Amino acid sequence: MKKTIKLAVVAALALGTTSAFATNGSNLIGMGAKTRGMAGTGIGMSHGAESALVNPALITSVKGTEISFGGTLFMPNVKNTNDLGAGGVSADSDAKMNVIPEVSLATKVNDNFYWGVGMWGTAGMGTDYRSSKDIASGGTQMQMVTNLQLMQFGVPLAYTMEGVSVAITPVLQYGALDINYNSTGLPGGDKVGAGIAQDLKFGYNLGLSYQTSGITIGATYKSQIDMEYQGQLSNAMQAFGLTGYTNDKLSTPAEIGAGVSYAFDGNTIAIDFKQIQWSKAKGYEDFKWDDQNVISVGYEYATADWAARIGYNYAKSPISEQSGFAGSLTAPSSGLINTFNLLGFPAIVESHYAIGGTYNFSTTTSLDLAFTYAPEVSNTYTNFTTVTDITTKHSQTSASAQLNYAF
Repeated sequence: MKKTIKLAVVAALALGTTSAFATNGSNLIGMGAKTRGMAGTGIGMSHGAESALVNPALITSVKGTEISFGGTLFMPNVKNTNDLGAGGVSADSDAKMNVIPEVSLATKVNDNFYWGVGMWGTAGMGTDYRSSKDIASGGTQMQMVTNLQLMQFGVPLAYTMEGVSVAITPVLQYGALDINYNSTGLPGGDKVGAGIAQDLKFGYNLGLSYQTSGITIGATYKSQIDMEYQGQLSNAMQAFGLTGYTNDKLSTPAEIGAGVSYAFDGNTIAIDFKQIQWSKAKGYEDFKWDDQNVISVGYEYATADWAARIGYNYAKSPISEQSGFAGSLTAPSSGLINTFNLLGFPAIVESHYAIGGTYNFSTTTSLDLAFTYAPEVSNTYTNFTTVTDITTKHSQTSASAQLNYAF
C-alpha cells in the first residue's frame, strides 16, 4: 500500500521539472489560486473547498459539494557568487520552473457536518548548478543539485453550530529529497550523492472559526511532521570533512496561526498572522533556521459574475548569517551552515505581492487565476573557509490557475 501511494505521488510530482522554491522559508505562501491571489490569506476567510489545508473549519461555507483542481507554475531566479576555490565565480541555478498540483473537494453532509479530501503540493526547495564548472576547473558552486518536494493528502472533517466551526484534517505527507554535488578539490572531496530518498509520515491540522455579521475569525495549528531521508544530509557533509554527521532528518515544521476578515457590500478585507517554527524542526535546527512570523493582508471585491483580489505577504528570511566556529564532527560549523544554506537551500525572499481574480461561467463553474511576485533579495555571508564570502540573489514569480465546480 505504501509503495502504491508513493508511486501515485511521484507521478503527480513528475509534472514539474525541478523542485519548487516556496516562499515563506520552504513553504508555499498558500495552496490554491484564491488564497495565492490574496498572498496566502485564508485563515480567517473561507475560499470554499480550497480552505481544506489552510483552515479546514472554513470548508463549512460550501452550499453542497465543491471541487477545485489546478496548479501553480513556479519560476524562481537564483544566482550564486562565491570564492570557494577560485575568485568570485558566478553561476545561475537552472531550477527555473516547476508545476505544483492542487486538488480539493468539500461536501456538506447535513447542517452541522462537512467533510472533504484533497491532494496538495505544499512545500519544496532546490537549486541546480550542474551546468556550472567543477571546483577543479575553477568553479565554486560544486555543480550542486538540491531537490526537496513535499506533497500532502488530507481528509478535512468539520463540525459547525451557531456560527462556530471546529475541524481536523488527518494528513499523510510524502517527501522526496536529493542532494548531490561534485566536491573534487575539497578535503575528502569526490562526487557526493546517495540518490533520491523518500519518506511517508502522518500529521494533522486543526482549525477553528467563528462567523457573525460579516466578520470571520479563524485559528489554526499544524503539527510537526518528522521526515527522514536516508543518506542525504549525512552524505552531503562529507566534502567538508564532517564524516561523523549522521542526521538525515528534515522535519516539516509546526505552524500556529490566526486570521480575521470583514465582508461588506461585495468587499472583503482579510489579515492573517502565523508562526512557522523552523528552529524546532529537525534538520532545520542544525542549519540554524529561525522561526518565521508571517503577516498576510488581502482584499477581494466580488460580484455575481467575477471577483478581483490583491494581497501582500511578508516574512523575514529564516536564514541568518552564522559567525564563529560552532561545530564539531557531529554538527556543522558556522561557515558550512552559511555555505549550505545560500548554495543549496537559499530560502531568503521576504516580500510577496499578489493579484488574482475569478470569472464565473455559470452558477456551478468558475475559473480562478493568480499571479505572485517576490522581488530580488541578496545576501552575502562568510563561506565555509571562514575567510571568503558567498552571495546569493533570489527572486520569484508564479502563476496559478484553478477550475471549480459546485453542485
